[in-house]
Amino acid sequence: MKWHKSKQPVSQKRLLSPPDSYHYSPFLRRFKIFGISIKLLFSLWWDKVTGNNSAQRRHRIAKWLVKNILALGPTFIKIGQSLSTRADLIPIEYIEEFSQLQDRVPPFSSELAIAVIEQELGKPISVLFAEFNPTPLAAASLGQVHKARLHTGEDVVVKVQRPGLARLFNLDFEILHHLVRWLNRLLKGIRKFNLEAIYREFFELLYQEIDYIHEGKNADRFRQNFQDYQRVAVPQVYWQYTTSKILTLEYLPGIKIDNRPALEASQIDTQAVIQLGITCYLKQLLEDGFFQSDPHPGNMAVSPRGDIIFYDFGTMAEVKTIAKDQMIKTFFAVLKNDTDEVVETLIYMGLIEPVADMTPVKRMIAFMLKEFRDKPVDVRAFEQITEEVYAIFEQQPFRLPPQMTFVVKSLTTLDGIARALDPQYNLLAAAQPFLKQIAFQQQQGSMLGILARQTKDFIQYKLRQPNRTQTSIMRLESRLDLGELQVKVKSIESERSLKQIQLGIKSLIYTCLSGFCLLSGSVLLVGQIKGVAIALFCFATFWFILLLRSLTSMAAREKMYKMAQK
Repeated sequence: MKWHKSKQPVSQKRLLSPPDSYHYSPFLRRFKIFGISIKLLFSLWWDKVTGNNSAQRRHRIAKWLVKNILALGPTFIKIGQSLSTRADLIPIEYIEEFSQLQDRVPPFSSELAIAVIEQELGKPISVLFAEFNPTPLAAASLGQVHKARLHTGEDVVVKVQRPGLARLFNLDFEILHHLVRWLNRLLKGIRKFNLEAIYREFFELLYQEIDYIHEGKNADRFRQNFQDYQRVAVPQVYWQYTTSKILTLEYLPGIKIDNRPALEASQIDTQAVIQLGITCYLKQLLEDGFFQSDPHPGNMAVSPRGDIIFYDFGTMAEVKTIAKDQMIKTFFAVLKNDTDEVVETLIYMGLIEPVADMTPVKRMIAFMLKEFRDKPVDVRAFEQITEEVYAIFEQQPFRLPPQMTFVVKSLTTLDGIARALDPQYNLLAAAQPFLKQIAFQQQQGSMLGILARQTKDFIQYKLRQPNRTQTSIMRLESRLDLGELQVKVKSIESERSLKQIQLGIKSLIYTCLSGFCLLSGSVLLVGQIKGVAIALFCFATFWFILLLRSLTSMAAREKMYKMAQK
């Protein structure tokens, strides 16, 4: 490894002039962001109109979007990284492409990094460090990390912020605010997601993340919370080499937590790593109320002896006591397989909006408890409750408050990491040992009191649990009362007729559009308005192609039907 050993003192001018790698024109920046957004929305709308919604097409759009996100810089890279964990919101093709943003962020020059360090700490690099590696160990959306050695002999990592981030964020903050308001006005269906509140919460955390003093304090608090956990490592902060744009930490190397082949090659028990990781996050959420809200694989590693190392503390979030209590109650309701209590706690936390008929919601949650509580999630199993899912989204009972966005994001990200290590892993099953352990600890405090009461209720529930026959009768009675038993009559003849009618209506619309464009173009051509006439002829050709496609489909369906009758 080559180390940078500078003996030349830097000039005073260099120390007093901080470099800035982001020089954007507000007008051009706004034009570029709105241009990409409009092009994306138009592509999605066009695919919906033409029915071209194949996986290959979605991959192509996702790759184009990732390319533009990288070009737009840190703000949008962070947004893409956040979306890479939300398989519940966007298609899997986008998830696969966005997940590459964790590793594809380009570094900035080492000369620029050294200039930032010297500017912030006010001394030449040779005075600050005995050795400094100009090649970064890793690059992220907000900064990059260099390895160095102090004059006292300790190996450290120096996290250097990308220059000009605050100025860029201020500009993007304003532009995205206008974009969100524009989307809310144009797309009424998007208002239910409360984008403006989520956007403000996102930028609030983003501004905290670019303050490295704040991150250092978070690291100290996090280390204090895990001081009794021997298998959890948190790097020490060297405050004398830390400013708002420079963070110097203890060097703790490890294997990337989702690198299963490397872990197995080092003879590390991946099941123990999964269990330890889940325990760490449940402790953060349910005990400490202070958790890492961006636990992607780049922020966690495993030491040679199997300890988990946490690296990034810029995106920490807090959970209020009342939310912690409700999360504990929800976990125990899941253990008891109590659908009504699960729905009740989710409503209390604001994750479900109560509606007049909660039957579809309860049925879906009951199905999930039955199918996924103690075994891996099989997405194909959701096909059994397709109609209930549609009914739920038609009533729009689900919502995600801004505070809970980061809780869900952390759990889904952790779930993805665990599945990379073990495809058969199940979060609820793996969480049970920790919940039982913490519930029976002999300590005072409201949190443990609540846990003890929940454990007592759980034990009493198990003792009063009816036998299998009684359970079946009760379930049948409940479904009769709720009207869940439905009789479905499927008429193949009626379905065929409806499909033919739909195709006929489409054909009629295409005929009208192509005829209108053709006639209008002819009139304009006579009037010597050739440019617009040619454009209308092109539109007429397009609608005529769709008409031929629709008529061909009708003829093929009719032919198949006649063959089936013979």
